[in-house]
Amino acid sequence: MTLIITVVHVLVSLALIFIVLLQKGSGADMGAAFGGSSQSVFGARGSGSFLGKVTAALATVFMITSLTLAFVSTQKGANISVMENAPPISKPSSEASEPASPMPAKESSKASESNAYPTVPASPTDK
Repeated sequence: MTLIITVVHVLVSLALIFIVLLQKGSGADMGAAFGGSSQSVFGARGSGSFLGKVTAALATVFMITSLTLAFVSTQKGANISVMENAPPISKPSSEASEPASPMPAKESSKASESNAYPTVPASPTDK
């Protein structure tokens, strides 16, 4: 069912793009506004053209298929619980609860002392 709706959705979207590109823009008659024909500046016409009606129909079908695909995709995963597939929680051992240290404590204090600023012999002028 989802595959059929997806195929219809893609075909309608391609047809909608094609139909919109075929239509003439509303600003195409802008040059006539300066010539004195002010009624056709923004495309004043009685009923919509054939391409306009086809565009509206395709847009409606596009929106319906979009909403249907969104609804189906959310309902497909509604019956699956994340907690049911979770691995069991085991209690950590005493070794795992202690933080791992890259160096033993005695060596780390020596390393911090050796990384301190180097001592510079005092010059005879510093008194």
